[in-house]
Amino acid sequence: MKSLLIYLRNYKKETVLAPLFKLLEASFELLVPLVMAAVIDNGISNGDKPYVIRMCLIMVALGVIGLVCSITAQYFSAKAATGFATELRKSLFAHIQNFSYAKMDTIGTSTLITRMTSDVNQVQSGVNLVLRLFLRSPFIVVGAMVMAFTVDVKGALVFVVTIPLLSVVVFGIMLITMPLYKKVQSNLDRVLLITRENLMGARVIRAFNKERDEVRHFEKSNQELTDAQKYVGKLSGLMNPLTYIIVNGALIVLIYVGALRVDTGILTQGEVVALINYMSQILVELVKLANLIITVTKAIACGNRIQRVFDEKAGIPEGTADGKFLDGEDTGKKDAEEAFVEFDHVSMRYEGAGADSLNAVSFRVKKGQTVGIIGGTGSGKSSVVNLIPRFYDVSAGQVRIGGKDVKDYKIKSLRGRIGVVAQKAVLFKGTIAENLRWGNETASDAELWEAVETAQAKEFVEGREEGLSFKVSQDGKNLSGGQRQRLTIARALVRRPEILILDDSASALDFATDAKLRAAIRQMKGSPTVFIVSQRASSIMYADMILVLEDGELAGLGTHEELLRDCGIYQEIYYSQFPKEAQEREKGAQ
Repeated sequence: MKSLLIYLRNYKKETVLAPLFKLLEASFELLVPLVMAAVIDNGISNGDKPYVIRMCLIMVALGVIGLVCSITAQYFSAKAATGFATELRKSLFAHIQNFSYAKMDTIGTSTLITRMTSDVNQVQSGVNLVLRLFLRSPFIVVGAMVMAFTVDVKGALVFVVTIPLLSVVVFGIMLITMPLYKKVQSNLDRVLLITRENLMGARVIRAFNKERDEVRHFEKSNQELTDAQKYVGKLSGLMNPLTYIIVNGALIVLIYVGALRVDTGILTQGEVVALINYMSQILVELVKLANLIITVTKAIACGNRIQRVFDEKAGIPEGTADGKFLDGEDTGKKDAEEAFVEFDHVSMRYEGAGADSLNAVSFRVKKGQTVGIIGGTGSGKSSVVNLIPRFYDVSAGQVRIGGKDVKDYKIKSLRGRIGVVAQKAVLFKGTIAENLRWGNETASDAELWEAVETAQAKEFVEGREEGLSFKVSQDGKNLSGGQRQRLTIARALVRRPEILILDDSASALDFATDAKLRAAIRQMKGSPTVFIVSQRASSIMYADMILVLEDGELAGLGTHEELLRDCGIYQEIYYSQFPKEAQEREKGAQ
């Protein structure tokens, strides 16, 4: 938590002025009981109305000055706390953006969302209250005790006993509740996870009539959160009644001692009233301090959770290489002779997995070639292409591009030359043009239309009255699945990538549109090296090279004709999708 305080560095003035003005307000407040004692002893007792009026005006002045100081302190503390939260949230978001896929998988999206929202808000509230009350409340408590000694030493001894008792109660409850608030936040993570899964999977839940089951699941987790909050709330709630009992008991003793000393003429009535006022001030401030400690306890627990996210390594270490993948003047000759993308005995294991997802995969691809990747579900097709832009790192072997290990490239340089179209078509709220310019911020409208035409999306984009200015809703919900896929392909094409990865990104397209798309990509300027991951044999059968994967291993490598002749797994996939050819093959065999 302490390391998070660096985000207050731009608000040093506010962090000093806020408690300073609060201390000024507290100083004026401590003078009020003395003025009241003077009113009683000198004004009311002697019937001196002008004196009473003067003292009342002084009290009003003290109140106004205190109010101004309080408002000023509130302003500075709010400014510092809000700025602190802004800087913290921005830094946290930037840190999360650098996480690798493996790190994101391990931590979990729902946990990160909780850290970014609820936890940061709790820390902001804690900083705000600390700046306002952390010095003020102890100052009032100690100051009231000191002022009580100036009034009457024997009566002030009641304060000496009361304040340590109150401190034991307040800090004891704080130490007990702090770990419990961590548990509450963990339960909140679970509720958020269930909520997020239900909102994202609403269609699946309804398709399988699982609404009641999910409601019960949510109610169970929500009840666990409620029970944890109620338990820690009950413990925290003990603070107020216990402090009231101690302070009111001290008031009874103080009134009794004061009455005896007034009766003997040692104390005046005004001085007793001043002592009672100081005790009342202590009561009010300790209640404030109790609430402050509860908030600070939550803030510390949340701050430690945020710090654990910062403690996670940003993910993949960067190399230093920049520039094009292939250097040299005669790149055409070099491309023809050397492999552009090379997998050298590559193995890869996901975080926490019991076995490798890829095992000793080796192949070489020349620049401009089209590579098809096919295999059964879970065979490792997406794992292969995810290693090229370093979404994941290999556990053994090397992935080389242009003769260099991908680990030697700067991440931005590497991914800036690769166009990736993921399995799930993700679009962001905004216009079509804004979504496409994710691929190239400086792309002209002509370049956008070129990419849209290549991706076979021109017809439906032109069909919209707004064209490229058509507003896409969150996640592209106002477009069909095929339209979303074509726009995500166009987004990747806008950057004119040297390597284009299509990870099962045409699954929602019909066969004719899929064929037109592949033909258009082959005719693109610059001849990108294309990797096509697909379940359809028709999508990859015309590729220059086809990889057949089975249980993370390379079961076949070659052209369509070679694999159809020599690879049993490819034969099984192909003939299952082309039954007529399978029948003709069986007849020929007979």
